[in-house]
Amino acid sequence: MGKNAGMSSINAKKLTHGIWWLEFRDANVRILCGAPADSVKHLMRQGYIAPVDIDGVSTESGPNAILLSDLAVQNGSFCNLAEFPVLQMLYRQGMALPGHPNNTGQKPLLIGHEDQVQAQMDYIYRGNYGLISEEEIIATGISPDLARDMMRIKLHFAFGSIKCSEQFLDTCVVNTKPADIRNGVSVKRLRLNVYEFSYEGETVEIDLNLRETEEVPPPFPLGFHTITRDYFSVVHSGDGDGWDFNRPAMSSILIYQGRIFLIDAGPNIEAGLKALGVGVNEIEAVFHTHAHDDHLAGITSLVRTGRKLDYYATPLVRASVFKKLSALMSIDEGDFENFFNFKDLTFDEWNPIGGLSVMPVYSPHPVETSILEFRALGPDGYRSYAHLADIASFEVLERMVTDDPDKPGISREYCELIKQQYLKRATVKKIDAGGGLIHGEPEDFSKDPSDKIILSHRAAAFSEREKEIGSGAPFGTAERLIETHQDFSRRNAFHSLRGYFPDVDPEEIRGLLNNRTLDFNPETIILEKGNSPDCVFLLISGTVESFDSENDFKTQITAGALIGETSCLTGLPSLRTYRTTSFVTALQIPSIQYNEFVQISDLQNALSEARERKSVLGKCSLFREFISPVIFSDLARIADIVAYKAGTDIPNTDQDNIYIVAKGRLSRILDDEVHETLEFGDFYGEEASFFDTPSAFRLLAEEDVEVYAIPAKELEDIPVVRWKLLESFERRRR
Repeated sequence: MGKNAGMSSINAKKLTHGIWWLEFRDANVRILCGAPADSVKHLMRQGYIAPVDIDGVSTESGPNAILLSDLAVQNGSFCNLAEFPVLQMLYRQGMALPGHPNNTGQKPLLIGHEDQVQAQMDYIYRGNYGLISEEEIIATGISPDLARDMMRIKLHFAFGSIKCSEQFLDTCVVNTKPADIRNGVSVKRLRLNVYEFSYEGETVEIDLNLRETEEVPPPFPLGFHTITRDYFSVVHSGDGDGWDFNRPAMSSILIYQGRIFLIDAGPNIEAGLKALGVGVNEIEAVFHTHAHDDHLAGITSLVRTGRKLDYYATPLVRASVFKKLSALMSIDEGDFENFFNFKDLTFDEWNPIGGLSVMPVYSPHPVETSILEFRALGPDGYRSYAHLADIASFEVLERMVTDDPDKPGISREYCELIKQQYLKRATVKKIDAGGGLIHGEPEDFSKDPSDKIILSHRAAAFSEREKEIGSGAPFGTAERLIETHQDFSRRNAFHSLRGYFPDVDPEEIRGLLNNRTLDFNPETIILEKGNSPDCVFLLISGTVESFDSENDFKTQITAGALIGETSCLTGLPSLRTYRTTSFVTALQIPSIQYNEFVQISDLQNALSEARERKSVLGKCSLFREFISPVIFSDLARIADIVAYKAGTDIPNTDQDNIYIVAKGRLSRILDDEVHETLEFGDFYGEEASFFDTPSAFRLLAEEDVEVYAIPAKELEDIPVVRWKLLESFERRRR
């Protein structure tokens, strides 16, 4: 940031990585610069959104414009999630409310690159309405009659009509020439993600780029917790809403037979999982209720894994979710099949999932929404958990009732059916008690027959009367539905080792399991750089960071990783430090036993040959997190070495491989200008091999170069790699 000396009318402050506050006091221009997940909550926590009184009307302060990132994604996470900031302007500030003092005709303003501005307009449109016609609803398998009823519900929430984004949003497209914003404030783009704002002779520069290791932190503290891998239980991973800057939004973790399932994927889900001692690679699947950002924004964390997760939703909800994501990312809906295994759920039926069953029920909401009930069979019969996210209050349902089938709303018969479905008995039921026009009310459940009611999805405190109806569920607390009498951690450890050593006799592997497990507190050093360990640790649960500060290297590892294996087999000191970032459980295998296991299994040559290649691939950002040891070893084994002499032009049109620099230095040149220098651990080739796009750049070997060629087909089913390639492609294209 730079500005002229003396008294300034510009207030610019960096709030956190990727978020700035920029205010031009005399021009009445207040800009949220960068809108990653929970940016509204960051503004609230730091006082830039606060309660105010205008002409006797209680309202909120806040921004009236948003500067968008040039990049849809940075470091794996969405950069532009303007849905909640726009909603805050329209409704909590009152810019769209009839008769409100802030309703002056001025609309929220989106500022940025043309592609990102249009993507946000399309994404907010889908965020407001989901599917926007009977034809789109019918395409998901819904009958025409039911599609018509669903559209009547949607039109009721939309006050009678579907409006395009231009009716409630203004835009300002920016390139290298100055563009007028409002009231004398102008902006121009200096370079990728760097903008210069001007007002009355003063300037300020805003840089929205994130460094490789930077992430936008959650706006709330989470602490550290440890959870038990039960037979059947529910862990509460969020009970706030999209405006609650003290807690994550409503979500849950379902544990069945030691396996971990997510219900919704809200903002900062990765931080939440880490706080609970759960690595992303431990997740089996996600169940999705609907497409609003406070239940969706963390979906990027679920593609940052070494394997595709199962994605469970009704086709209706899935279509709504992926049309919104498609608009946000400007990619085809079908591309998301590269990141998830889609598993369709049928409404109003028990859908079996390996002993666990789930029943989705349609729930009236502005976008397509399912409430979900889960059940499992225990010694005393079925035990169940019902998750009622974003339901409508009975008062709202009553106002929707109409006898006219051509008007927006619902019939009396359907109103009573919805109430009956909401009040179905469950062992534990978690409800949206947010109130207002589109959320539930605790009083509606005062006579609910469920064993336990949990109130959720509200930022404000509950009244004493409401506390008599339902319990709270602070982050990390759990409800055990069926007690376990098995050690699922040993089972998981066996599967990890079995995958790592597929050709070894399973009984030999079981011999490694006959060792103790250790529990580590967060922020504990397991293995220090320079030390020679006397054991190998198999990470069973939790997350660990591996780093070498001297060489500026850092990576995240989760369940299934082996710590200290190289030092154990070579006798050399560890090249990195391993430090827990959550509660961790690990299997401790003595070095003597592990070395003997490798010898008798005749693995020493194979492990030795892969070691050098692993050291190269391990420096590449594509493989630096959440890749299982099994996949990583396979990639190292199949990599081919290609050499080029200094001064050589390197082919850049190969559709079959991704290349990682193992030695030397390359330049990416456009119009005789060097735009990027590639060195040890950097990669290239994604344009042609993954996106079928000829590269505009020329590659030149500045020194003698060696690169590792990895077949693109071997990377296609590794979601985290595909996601990083997509991010790199967009950045280089810009």
